[in-house]
Amino acid sequence: VGRYMSPHLIYFRERIVVDDEPISEESVLQFLARWGPSAERMGATFFEITTAMALHYFATSGVDVAVIETGLGGRLDSTNVITPLVSGITSIGMDHQEYLGNTIAEIAREKAGIMKPGVPAVIGPLTTDARVAIYEVARNASLSAVVEAARLYRTMDVHSSATGTSFTMTSDHESMPIETGLIGSAQADNAAVALAMLRVAGAPWAVELADAARILPHVRLPGRFQRVGNCIFDVAHNPDGMRSLLATLVEVKPPKPIVTVLGVLRDKDWREMMRAMSRAAERIILVSAPSAPVERAWNPIEAESFAKANGIRAQYDPDFRGAVLASPKLEGTTLITGSFPTVCAALAVLGEKTL
Repeated sequence: VGRYMSPHLIYFRERIVVDDEPISEESVLQFLARWGPSAERMGATFFEITTAMALHYFATSGVDVAVIETGLGGRLDSTNVITPLVSGITSIGMDHQEYLGNTIAEIAREKAGIMKPGVPAVIGPLTTDARVAIYEVARNASLSAVVEAARLYRTMDVHSSATGTSFTMTSDHESMPIETGLIGSAQADNAAVALAMLRVAGAPWAVELADAARILPHVRLPGRFQRVGNCIFDVAHNPDGMRSLLATLVEVKPPKPIVTVLGVLRDKDWREMMRAMSRAAERIILVSAPSAPVERAWNPIEAESFAKANGIRAQYDPDFRGAVLASPKLEGTTLITGSFPTVCAALAVLGEKTL
């Protein structure tokens, strides 16, 4: 099965899930044995073959509905081969500029590439530049509608705690207190986007507020401000994500000191991420996740030199497993973050359910 059986395959296996159960290793091996040689001849990327694997698995499993998250951008992303019931864009930040563009408007146009003719689209709270760019793409794509989630579901009185996020949601002159098991103020906006997508998708997908209030408290998502003892796992993997994570830390106020185990991918703005994290962490432990794609692995020694030159308390630990196993024994709070591979590998080391 060639290069597709890389160490980070387990990371993608845990993201191909049906009814809370990840695709089996047997199914992965069978798919790669059948299609791996063809993919090699085509020069398909790792993400392209795993996307094909996911779609094949969903089809053969007979799923009633599939939630597909794009990887890079939207327009040219390998997930963009589908025609969905509804498209959604929650937020847009500066990321993957080498592929998507150097302004929010340029990136928004690429993200908007997931929108299809005749298919409704929902957007979350975006900057004016992003909204204008998306509406321009929508006009050219002849969408059936672009719906701003906040026009259907308004949220207020948002409060985050160590166990979840509470807010008041209003829709169609009906207001109701809502709680979600996901932590962070942004989860109120995310809930509004999700409910709006279900609503504009049409029957039978729409959900009443009362149903949302009943279901959302039980929502959990591994790797999103996930608490395990004195450790917090969060897949913040770019500057915007890191700033959102730090805002959640301010809201939740976990015990101090905060020590961060940080492993970032090379193509991210890790310098800005380190600067942001240095404002919250007592010290930073730099690691390299064993499951990170080789072509995207960062150089933590370079990051350590950057930290010393900028007065950031950070030190490289070449023993990833040792650094993670030591985390539960540290005082205060240990934050493990920086990338999906870092968090996924760390959860696996501690015997927790991965992403």
